[in-house]
Amino acid sequence: MNLHFLNSGRVQMKKKIFVPNLTTDEKFELPVISTYINYKKTNILFDTGCHPSVEINAFERWGGLSKIMKPINMNGKNLITELATIGISPDDIDLVINSHLHPDHCGCNEFFKNAEFYCHEKEIQSANHENANLMGYIKKEWDLPMKLKTLNHNFDVFDDSRIVTINLPGHTPGSIGLLVNLEKTRFVIASDALSLERNLDKEEVPKNAWNPQLILKSYEELKIIKKSGYIIVCGHDDNQWKNNLDMGVIYN
Repeated sequence: MNLHFLNSGRVQMKKKIFVPNLTTDEKFELPVISTYINYKKTNILFDTGCHPSVEINAFERWGGLSKIMKPINMNGKNLITELATIGISPDDIDLVINSHLHPDHCGCNEFFKNAEFYCHEKEIQSANHENANLMGYIKKEWDLPMKLKTLNHNFDVFDDSRIVTINLPGHTPGSIGLLVNLEKTRFVIASDALSLERNLDKEEVPKNAWNPQLILKSYEELKIIKKSGYIIVCGHDDNQWKNNLDMGVIYN
């Protein structure tokens, strides 16, 4: 088994969305991360980042959301180009798991036409709600001919405890994380169940959380997992991305 963390977008947002005690309108940049795993001759993605077009015209793709979550010019870098650097084309991907269905986590789904897709059933229900756009969902990002298969419990992908989804609701109703047990390293990829490392340390609930009580409960689950030896990979922590997640490293 090997694993790569891939640069699949970058956005600018108000810092006070994630650090609730701030009163200024200071903005900061957040990485968007996808994870590629190869195991048992199967090519897997956990999250697919931002659609490449948002670099050029975010409003056309995301509408008003692009003013809250503003894509940064990536000089042509996106999940598709990053996969190409490791010799993988969209047609090579066998399995895609979406942590949730916000457009910075499922934006490239449309390119993986040969893949099976999974997300939590509560996420599909939320994304189909009549007010889904007010919760950050954009239907064209996820409602595709490659239908999403639903999960409602932890999903052990190969029935060997090596790659397992876990329910981490709070950011959205159906948010999930991924446990990856490599030979030398164990990761829990939390996605937006934990946006920044400091949120866990200070028990801060981002303002864009759907349910504060549930996200705090998910924090407790992550603390237990961390104590058992897993490295938590946050959804959008730029300090972690730049200093602790080496894009050039193949983890195995």
